[in-house]
Amino acid sequence: MNTKIRLALDRTPNTNHTGFYVAFAKGAYEQAGLDVSFIYPDQENYQVAPSRRVAQGEAQLGITPSESVVSYQTNGVPLIAVATLLARDVSAIMTLKESGIEHPRELDGKVYASYGARYEEDIIRQLIQNDDGRGQFVAHKSPWANIWRALVTREVDAAWCWLTWEGVKADIDGIDLNQFLFDEYEIPYGYNPVLTAHQDWAGENADALHRFLEATASGFRFAMKNPDEAARILMKTANHPTLKNRNFIEQSQQMVSGYYLDGEGQWGFMHRTIWLSFVNWMIRNRMLTDSNGELIQRMDVDNLFTNKFLEGITAGIRF
Repeated sequence: MNTKIRLALDRTPNTNHTGFYVAFAKGAYEQAGLDVSFIYPDQENYQVAPSRRVAQGEAQLGITPSESVVSYQTNGVPLIAVATLLARDVSAIMTLKESGIEHPRELDGKVYASYGARYEEDIIRQLIQNDDGRGQFVAHKSPWANIWRALVTREVDAAWCWLTWEGVKADIDGIDLNQFLFDEYEIPYGYNPVLTAHQDWAGENADALHRFLEATASGFRFAMKNPDEAARILMKTANHPTLKNRNFIEQSQQMVSGYYLDGEGQWGFMHRTIWLSFVNWMIRNRMLTDSNGELIQRMDVDNLFTNKFLEGITAGIRF
């Protein structure tokens, strides 16, 4: 009997997810003895975060930012990152060029479109302060699906977006943007997004998880080598209303494919130094508290992520 794996997506299907859909469409999961299904966040209007679905056992795997793993662990829930979808961060804080906001410090007093994530506003505040601003802004909680529209229509002044998705969309639509990259302002932001599991489930289903990652790695490797075909597979297999513009999806796929594999040609592998830098930065800036509200001074990053389920699958399955 096939092992069931429900994967909770962080956003509607997009080119960050292409490898999963390629593996699904090519039958790699089925061949690996897995029954894989996808949970879309818009099915419940983004009311339940993928990390919560994993914590509560509604999903075996979820796509989350690395700080979701940190957040749950500070509250005693042992979520763990088992792979990164992208070898490095491709997100940025974006403003419209016409707004005149050309530096993070100019976000003081402005309106930021917040997703409502636990550490999000702390990170934005630090970004502004690192550019010699006060870090005082208005956080406007926006529905996930409307954040990009809110930025374009000037309902908000800034939003956290993907260079490979909203950035490409803006380019196609002729919208000029300013993009503030975290590493340019001394913020060692971690992996985003990562594939997250509950440690108990991962330990009890180690072989199934390994097989899932092997099939998935093959999907991402195929997408890296065949971006146009992979884009078509994503559109057809996910069959989501947000995936109708073929030109946009193909351009996004061309761009994001360059971020799937690390310098060694591996998919999913996470470097300890990146986790350590991000977590220590959060601790230094007094962002981490435990369930009693006490500041956390030290955190063992080896409990936050693992590469052990990726071992031996660097080549992946060949399609």
